[in-house]
Amino acid sequence: MLNSVTPFFIVDDLKATLAFYQRLGFSVLHKGGGDGEGDDFWAIVCRDQVMLMFKAITPDVHPQPNRSRHEWAAWDAYLLTSDPDSLYAEFVAKGIAMQRELANTNDGLRAFEIADNNGYVLCFGRPVEQGSA
Repeated sequence: MLNSVTPFFIVDDLKATLAFYQRLGFSVLHKGGGDGEGDDFWAIVCRDQVMLMFKAITPDVHPQPNRSRHEWAAWDAYLLTSDPDSLYAEFVAKGIAMQRELANTNDGLRAFEIADNNGYVLCFGRPVEQGSA
């Protein structure tokens, strides 16, 4: 039985990435790799049942969001939420910039998109038929 999957994103600045995701309501679950003096290079964040992992590799290895490879690969992660409208309102109230506003999409989702500080695009949504909107 599979219980979860945790996307793994390469980042340039772990501290800035953790600060961004904490604004989204994620908590730092684990971090490490350093000598305990604030030089950690990996971390796992979580919110509800969702976890994401980040790692700063070396100064010459940078994030490579899917859309940097091809425009049709717009998302780096799709996060299923039962209530995209409430989550959207929460993020807007926090001043989170939207990559794509909340809408019923042409692929059957009620969803919105944000780009994180590394350029990774996260889509938050649910199939339209699972709710009204």
